[in-house]
Amino acid sequence: MAMPKDEMTPELTFPPLFQGEALTGAADPFAKACTQALLGCDAGTVIYNITPDALKAAIIFAPEGPMEEALPVLIACEVGFQNALGALAPPEVSVHFRWDGEILVNNARCGRMRMAAAEVAKDADLDWVVIGLELPLLPPDPETPGLTPDQTCLFEEGCADLDPGLLLEAWTRHTLVWINRWSDEGLRPLSTEWRGLVDKMGEPVEMTLAGQSYSGTFMGIDESFGMLLRQGDDTQLLPLSLLLEQGGER
Repeated sequence: MAMPKDEMTPELTFPPLFQGEALTGAADPFAKACTQALLGCDAGTVIYNITPDALKAAIIFAPEGPMEEALPVLIACEVGFQNALGALAPPEVSVHFRWDGEILVNNARCGRMRMAAAEVAKDADLDWVVIGLELPLLPPDPETPGLTPDQTCLFEEGCADLDPGLLLEAWTRHTLVWINRWSDEGLRPLSTEWRGLVDKMGEPVEMTLAGQSYSGTFMGIDESFGMLLRQGDDTQLLPLSLLLEQGGER
């Protein structure tokens, strides 16, 4: 049964190795998760805040290996989210991702994935990685739906009856499946799945990362999901580490 809008964020059930922590009010799960990770909390902690307007959540991971080997956990979370929403939403709802973490639902922007990690030397093992999810449930102005056609929310895409708590539970379950496949089979299955979900491969793209603007043709990805960006005769590699946020902002 869907949560009444006047109740506080509910307690949810997560798969083994995950444990939930609910927030209320305006508390930001991503910022909270980064702070707790710095202080040394358990990996698998899912911090979440479900309001009538939005689902916000963050998962703390304790990866094994240096940064570029660990950051594909973002990709596992993206594929897990697509699998989760695909299972719960009407069949006509499509989910894709831009390389920088923006979520596209039926080809319009609908929230984003975010990523932060411990500050370490390039080849040192990471202590933690936080992956954040921000998903709008209702339009910013319910009186004028469709005012921004390039942006959407779940309500506007036929998901008014979708329980965001069930979606969050499903996201963690599907993400765990992909992390286990990554551990057992390497990155190839994850790469194959994600290539069908990433937006604008082979097309011109523009984006700003860490205060710097990038533009060119998105030619593909390397073995660690870095973007191959061509400008004229030159091809530049943008590693996933460019998506890491500093102080909560990328």
